Amino acid sequence: MTLDVQVIRKRRGRSLVRALFCIGALLLAAPTLALAGPPYLTDDPETVEYLHWEVYLASQYSHSASGTAGTAPHLEVNYGVRQNVQLHLVMPFTYNHPMGLLRQYGLGDTELGVKYRFMQETATRPQIGIFPLLELPTGDSGRGIGNGQAQMFLPVWIQKSWGRWSSYGGGGYWVNPGTGNQNYWFAGWQVQRSLTKQLSLGTEIFFASPSVVGGSSRTGFNVGLVYDFNEGHHLLFSTGSSIHGDHNDATYLAYQWTFGAREAAKE
Repeated sequence: MTLDVQVIRKRRGRSLVRALFCIGALLLAAPTLALAGPPYLTDDPETVEYLHWEVYLASQYSHSASGTAGTAPHLEVNYGVRQNVQLHLVMPFTYNHPMGLLRQYGLGDTELGVKYRFMQETATRPQIGIFPLLELPTGDSGRGIGNGQAQMFLPVWIQKSWGRWSSYGGGGYWVNPGTGNQNYWFAGWQVQRSLTKQLSLGTEIFFASPSVVGGSSRTGFNVGLVYDFNEGHHLLFSTGSSIHGDHNDATYLAYQWTFGAREAAKE
């Protein structure tokens, strides 16, 4: 069922108010970390469709020589507020267990963002978008479950698809204040293939320059899968490790719920 232009215009204001209200309620009721394009660290320029929602209930685990850290769980919400524009929220319950010290657990830093796709994909050109992110210091930095100061990520992402294959990547600059911290660059690229109508497999490689004074750069990889039970319910998984720099093993698992098109058409 197709909505005519006048109906869409009337509903656009109501939908924006509902989206902001729901996101505000989620901020008060729940909590996550900067995760980029689930299940990968690398993101893409593709936005959620107009009046659609994406909701992820996920957990992230990371292990290195200094200890373990992650989220258990975190909530990610994306909403297509208008064509080619997506609102973004991530809220985590974060744990941190440094080697030889007590485990810490609690609300982590909250992530807000707006994704804007300014170039559409065609047969000969890719789609391109920006996705600025703001990390709010809602976690307790004294317990190691927050940064203590606001951070910002300013990336550009690009994507191209052909047949069963798709590939996206790009990167940007992290503004990373705080004692001992320094601003740094992140870049990554992902390749994915649809094996069946339900299952897609992919891999990514990524690079990050030092984020702390005296630190080292890091290169790593992840392999992942996305399984679509149907158009509304999905399973996402990835795991990977370091290639260069401080060694780190990471795993990500999420359930994704997508909805909005049919509900909007029935209004």
